[in-house]
Amino acid sequence: MAEPPERLKGLGVSPGRSAGPVVRMAEPPALPPLPAADGRGLDGAAEEQAVRTALRTVAAELARRAERAREGQERDILEAQAMMADDPMLLEAAQAHVGAGLPAVHALDRAFAMHREALVAAGGYFAERAADLDDLRSRAVAAAMGLPMPGVPDPGHPFVLVAEDLSPADTATLGPDVLALVTAKGGPTGHTAILARARGLPAVVACAGAQDLPDGAIVAVDGGSGELVTGLDEQEAAAIRAGEAARRAALGGSRGPGRTADGHPVKLLLNIGSAADLAEGAEGVGLFRTELLFLDRRSAPSFDEQVAAYAEVLAACPDAVIRTLDAGTDKPLPFLGLPPEPNPALGVRGLRVDRVRPAVLDTQLEAVAEAALRTGASPRVMAPMVATRQEAAAFADRARRKGIAHVGVMVEIPSAALQAAELLEEVDFLSIGTNDLSQYAFAADRQHPDLADLLDPAQPALLRLIGMCADAGRAAGKPVGVCGEAAGDPRLAPVLAGLGVTSLSMAAVSVPAVRQALAGHTMAECRRLAGRQEPQK
Repeated sequence: MAEPPERLKGLGVSPGRSAGPVVRMAEPPALPPLPAADGRGLDGAAEEQAVRTALRTVAAELARRAERAREGQERDILEAQAMMADDPMLLEAAQAHVGAGLPAVHALDRAFAMHREALVAAGGYFAERAADLDDLRSRAVAAAMGLPMPGVPDPGHPFVLVAEDLSPADTATLGPDVLALVTAKGGPTGHTAILARARGLPAVVACAGAQDLPDGAIVAVDGGSGELVTGLDEQEAAAIRAGEAARRAALGGSRGPGRTADGHPVKLLLNIGSAADLAEGAEGVGLFRTELLFLDRRSAPSFDEQVAAYAEVLAACPDAVIRTLDAGTDKPLPFLGLPPEPNPALGVRGLRVDRVRPAVLDTQLEAVAEAALRTGASPRVMAPMVATRQEAAAFADRARRKGIAHVGVMVEIPSAALQAAELLEEVDFLSIGTNDLSQYAFAADRQHPDLADLLDPAQPALLRLIGMCADAGRAAGKPVGVCGEAAGDPRLAPVLAGLGVTSLSMAAVSVPAVRQALAGHTMAECRRLAGRQEPQK
C-alpha cells in the first residue's frame, strides 16, 4: 500500500512547478582524525605548501567554471567565489594553524571556521556569505585529501536536487536534468534563489525535513507556494511536468507592454546586475544593481570601468533606472574600510556610506553622467536606503549638479513610505524595495526561515505602505514602481496595480506570468482586489 502523501513547507523563491525523483547532494568530506602527537613529526613546510596548493586548486577550478558559465550573475558569482578562495588572509590564517602544529587538512578547516564565525556574527549579507565559505571549505579539504571536489550529482536522469544548502558554484553549473531545487537552509535573497530565478528553475529553500527524503522518492515542488508534496508515482509526476510545460508554452506567446484587461498601463521592467542580464520581452530596466561591479574587489572599480559598464546598459536601454551603490557593512566591500558593526542591517549601508566615503558616490554619479553623454541616453538614477526628506533632497541636488536630470529614491524604510509625499517634492520618482521594506516594517530578518509568514509581500501592513507611496505619486503626478520580489509575483501584480503602482520590475523569467496576470483583470477589478474604491473624478 502506498504511503500517504506528506506536505513539507519552505520558502518559495523561484516560481513554477515540477516533479520527479529526489537525488540528494553528497555530504562534504569528513576530516581524518588529528594526529596523536601535537605537531610532532609533521613537515611544516610541506603542510604549508599543501594548504597553498589546495586553495589555489579551488580558486582555479572556480575560475574555470566562471569561464564556462553564461555571462551575467552566474559568472559574477563564480568569479567572486574564486576571489574568496584566493584571499591572502585566508591563506595566512591556515598557514598560522600549520605553524601551531596542525596538518594541512585541519588547518584549512580551522581557518574557514574562523572566517565563517566572523561572517555569521556580523549578520545581514555577511551571514549569507557563510554558505559560500562552507562550500569553499569542503572543496579545499577535498583537494588537500586528494579527493574529488564535491558537487552536484549526475544520476543520468531528470531529478529534483535536495541539499542542505547549495553553493554558488553548484547552482551556477546545474545541468539540464535538474527539475527543481530544494534546500533545508537558505533565504529568499541568497545565491540559490537568485540563480534559480534567472534560470527559471522552481526552487524552495528553508524547507524543514527535506534532507530526510530518501533518494528516489518522487516529489512535487511548487516554487511559488514553497510547498513540497511526497508520495507521488511517476504518472502523477509526469502529469505535473506536462502541465507546467503547457503553462510555460502559453506564457511564451505573451508579448507587448504590461496592460490590464481594459488597457491601463503598468510597465514591466527588468532587474539586472549587468548588460548580460538584459532580455527581450520587457519594457526597460527598473533596477540596475550596480553593486555587482563593486562586490568582492580589493579596490574600487575605476571611473573608466564604471563608465563602460553603465554605457553598455544605456546603449540598449537609454532610460534605465540605475541604483547607486547599495553596500556597506551588510554587503562587504573591503576597499571601503568600514569597521564591523553589531547590527549591520541598521548601520552604515546604502546611501549612508556617503557619510563616511563621499568620493565613492561622486565617482559613480560622474561615471553615470559620462555614460549618458556618450550614449545619448537619459537614465534615471536612484539612491538606496533613504530615510528622510533631507537625505532625498541632498542626493537629488548632488546628482543634478553632476548632470543627471531624472533622480529618484528607493523606499525600503517605513519612514520613507510615511513621508512619500515629502520625498516626491524633492525627487522625480520612487521605487519600492519590498524585500527590505518587509524586513524593517515587521522587524523580521529577511534571511530567517521561521519568519516567512511575516516576510510575505501580501501582508496587509506592507500593502498599506505601498499604497501610501502610490497615493503620493498619483497626487504629485510622478511614477511609483516596485522592484522587490513582490513585483515578480503574478498573484500580487493585480493588487499592486490596484494600489496605483505604475511599474513592476523583476527577473526576466517572471515577466510573462506577470503580464498574463495583469491582462486577466480590469483596472476596476484590480482596485477591488487591493481594497480600493474607484478614484474620484
